[in-house]
Amino acid sequence: MTPDEMADRLDRAADRLQGLIADGVAHTAMVGIGHIRANASGRPGPNVITGRYRSSWEPDGGRFIPYGAECTIGTTKPQGRRLEFGFHGYDSIGRFYNQPPFPHVGPAIPVMEDVLKERMRHVVEEALG
Repeated sequence: MTPDEMADRLDRAADRLQGLIADGVAHTAMVGIGHIRANASGRPGPNVITGRYRSSWEPDGGRFIPYGAECTIGTTKPQGRRLEFGFHGYDSIGRFYNQPPFPHVGPAIPVMEDVLKERMRHVVEEALG
C-alpha cells in the first residue's frame, strides 16, 4: 500500500469513526441498564415491590464529544444511593435507618467495561476495514 492509499484509507476511517464510537457507547449503555435492572430485581440487590425503581434507570442520551461519545446512566429516584451504598442514621424527617447496601450498579460496571472494550475493538476493525 502506498502512502497516498494509506492516507485515503485513514481519511475514510476518520469520517466514520465518530458515528461508530457513538453506536458502541449507546450499545454499552443499554447493556449496562439491562444489568443494573436485573441486579435491582431482588437479592443481592433491592427487593422488587412495584418495579418503578428498576424501570427508572435510563441513559440521559448520548453526546458527541471531541473524538468520541459519552453517555451517562442514572436514576431520578431518591433511594438510588441508599440502595447501592446503604444508609445508617436519621433521614431529613427524623426516621432512623440501618439499611445495608444492596449493590446493583457496581456489579454491572465490569460487564460494561468488557462490552465497551469489545465494541471499540469492533469500531477500529470496521473503520479500517
